[in-house]
Amino acid sequence: MRRLRRGDGTRVVRLGDRRILAEGLPVSVWSDLHHHAMTMRWPAFFAAFALGFIAINLVFAGLYSLGDDPIANAKPGDFLDYFFFSVETIATVGYGDMHPRTIYGHLLATLATISGVSYLAVTTGLIFARFSQPRARLLFARHPVVTTHDGARALMIRFANARQNEIAEASAKLWLIRTETTAEGASYRKFRQLPLTRDENPVFALTWTIMHVIDEDSPLHGWGAAEFAESDAAFVVTLNGYDETSSIAVHGRRNYAAADVVLDRDYADIIFPGEGGFMRIDYSRFHETVVAQDGPAPGVHA
Repeated sequence: MRRLRRGDGTRVVRLGDRRILAEGLPVSVWSDLHHHAMTMRWPAFFAAFALGFIAINLVFAGLYSLGDDPIANAKPGDFLDYFFFSVETIATVGYGDMHPRTIYGHLLATLATISGVSYLAVTTGLIFARFSQPRARLLFARHPVVTTHDGARALMIRFANARQNEIAEASAKLWLIRTETTAEGASYRKFRQLPLTRDENPVFALTWTIMHVIDEDSPLHGWGAAEFAESDAAFVVTLNGYDETSSIAVHGRRNYAAADVVLDRDYADIIFPGEGGFMRIDYSRFHETVVAQDGPAPGVHA
């Protein structure tokens, strides 16, 4: 889920391919600064850091200019000299050609050092937190498919572990989100978890196809091409597991609109026997679908 802010304070919330205008909610960057710093794009993050660093040094350059020649070897009243001295102080560079020579200069340099160290420490912590966010790198098929599997109609979604490492104790969930009307005529956006034939994988390393059987108890029972194409429903796939490389819990998610579902097609096989006893997996065909056929297709299914 992504949030895009507009100039009038309205937020555009993106849930997969759906875009929703959120209005009337007070927006304050300063009251939730950490969240904004963690969710903004990398270019915006570094631009904000640079602007903040420049602003701090401009403030201290102005304060230095109020003193009586507080910096040795700086041209008296030269704002640029004071600005670059502030940069050297806050960055703890200290080239040595300029230094405080009055009590006023020393006090400002001390305050600048404290401010600069704090600012750089916070920024370093945010950069580390952004880099170390636990996320699985998953490849999801572009389209879910509805086909006959093991004698029953089933909704199927294929995804792969793009890192090709091992995610232990992986668990998947599939949710249906749609607008439903109550007996009183009120409309609500409801979430229904769809049961899967297999929702756990002890070691998820390559590919995994989750399946929901569309039986009489399924909310998708009786849906045809028109229902999928015209419905405002959406599907959400979530995966959680334990990444054995980084030794941390990871998660992944993908949203699909109901119109993304293709009927009476199956995923193309991507795992085949290879030479020398190896299995061969062809990810270039990962998104391909083929006309569903009766009986098992050749190849290996995961």
